[in-house]
Amino acid sequence: MLRLIATCLQCQRVRALPLQLRPCATLSSVENRQTVEALYDLSVDIQKIRKLKGWVLHRNSAYVTEVADLLKDMGASGVIIARILALHPEAVLCSPQQMQAQRELWVSVCPNQRELVGIIEKFPASFFTSSSHHANQRNNIAYFQSLHLNKRIITKLMASAPQSFSRPMGQNEVMVRTLQQAYLELGGEEANMKIWLQKLLSQNPFVLLKPPEVLRQNLLFLRDKGFSTAELLRLLSKLRGFVTELNPDSMRHTLAYSQDILGCSEAELRDIVLSCPALLYYSEAILAERFEGLLGAGISMAQIVETPTVLELTTQIVNHRIQRLRAHGYDIRTGSLKPLNGTKKDFEMSYGELRLRRERPLFNPVAPLKVDD
Repeated sequence: MLRLIATCLQCQRVRALPLQLRPCATLSSVENRQTVEALYDLSVDIQKIRKLKGWVLHRNSAYVTEVADLLKDMGASGVIIARILALHPEAVLCSPQQMQAQRELWVSVCPNQRELVGIIEKFPASFFTSSSHHANQRNNIAYFQSLHLNKRIITKLMASAPQSFSRPMGQNEVMVRTLQQAYLELGGEEANMKIWLQKLLSQNPFVLLKPPEVLRQNLLFLRDKGFSTAELLRLLSKLRGFVTELNPDSMRHTLAYSQDILGCSEAELRDIVLSCPALLYYSEAILAERFEGLLGAGISMAQIVETPTVLELTTQIVNHRIQRLRAHGYDIRTGSLKPLNGTKKDFEMSYGELRLRRERPLFNPVAPLKVDD
């Protein structure tokens, strides 16, 4: 039986703290003229703000100039500043002290100011946060640095999953220990654990926000389905941390449906799942649509079993790729599904190889060469 650390069984489910707490400034019945004019001078889309977050314009206190100066000092252009403020106008409610504290915090893991501006442009709400989270952010940064994680990984976590940095560090520590313990108990090598953890966190930063017992329940369910510890480790790695997004009930229904339509044994189904872990988290409705689309295109069930990852493609993508392959003489119904499979980059490479093979003239070594007299 899997032995995950006892703390993961007793950890409390604590909701992530809200990222933006509206300041206690008085809300006026009319728009703050100074705020509107300052935003107008920066070419910010004020109509967009009025439509989506008009309440910001009614605050008596705002720091439009200070925000713009901070971003400009970090290297942001006027266009980028206008885009950030239109996307996240709440930024103007952060005091200069709050903004400077956030800047110092982020620079500790992202020393490149240009990179930091790019992050703020994509995730402004992660940078312009309430000062009440500053201590938790600092403690969480120190914790992840103690794990010797790459700074880029820490920066990505802060940007894409800021809730994990707003909450107490101890909650992240419990989940990380649960992941590490699961990795080791499933046969992972301690020397590779840091790289494995970095990859998992970068692929799914939200894994930290899930209750640790969810991971345990899902691994126990899969073990009961006959997966060995080595196979569970492969699944844990292939699922990219999304194993915490699953639950036993949904997996039970999906696996039963897949086994029924594929007409395979449980052992064969396990092999198919190892090749295509998506079978664990796609709903029956999605799978039914994709099976129908593949079969309707003339693809046999045997071909699907041989290349199950084709189920990761939407019916629209499958049909588009089949048409392109057919234009170059490739009949997907009688050939392998490998040219159809994979990411867009993978497909373009396969498609390019088929096109070159069709266009390149065959050289016959025994045919006489034609030479001019």
